[in-house]
Amino acid sequence: MQHGGGVMAVAFSPDGQWLATGSTDHTARVWEVESRQEVVRMAHDGWVATVAFSPDGRWLATGSWDKTARVWEVIRGGEVARMAHEGLVVAVAFSPDGHWLATGSTDYTARVWEAATGQEVSHMQHRDNVWAVVFSPDGQWLATGSYDRTARIWEATTGREVACMAHEGLVVAVAFSPDGRWLVTGSLDNTARVWEAATGREVARIPHDDDVWAVAFSPDGHFVVSGS
Repeated sequence: MQHGGGVMAVAFSPDGQWLATGSTDHTARVWEVESRQEVVRMAHDGWVATVAFSPDGRWLATGSWDKTARVWEVIRGGEVARMAHEGLVVAVAFSPDGHWLATGSTDYTARVWEAATGQEVSHMQHRDNVWAVVFSPDGQWLATGSYDRTARIWEATTGREVACMAHEGLVVAVAFSPDGRWLVTGSLDNTARVWEAATGREVARIPHDDDVWAVAFSPDGHFVVSGS
């Protein structure tokens, strides 16, 4: 699967049939996994930094350095909705029901939009770039990770802050446990940390010898993996 520039983001469709890629060649592309054939190509006016499939696999969301996030039809590549930030869009995530799209930007905000229309639903303010966004499993909360050295949890549709969790470095990765009780964060302070989502109370700290760029829970929520 070849692009004309570096590949910045990849994501599998929910059924595993398709792979989406985002590239510095200003395109996102969808490929058939088994044949490795390109299915559709979607163009931005800047690097495509992040991609995410909707839970039903019908749509693909892309975030770009052209300061837009866009929702596309996976099969035909038609643009469904376009959402504008004042900075680069570096993170996108669909809600579990596919109704909302969350975006994170270098304009210091995370925002929630109606995926089908691009209508803004809520607006959440950090003090620096928002590098990671993820919905809770029930779709009620949005977690964000920011260069302001905090992770925060918000009510997704109102933007009300629920909890704030502080690191000593930039927070670049966030993930909820499958039951939504815990949040794990990865930071450039060389740690991953687990927090109680409802209160922001730290419950575990995982030290590394360098920056932690990726975190995830196991499907049963018993284990955390962190990449450094």
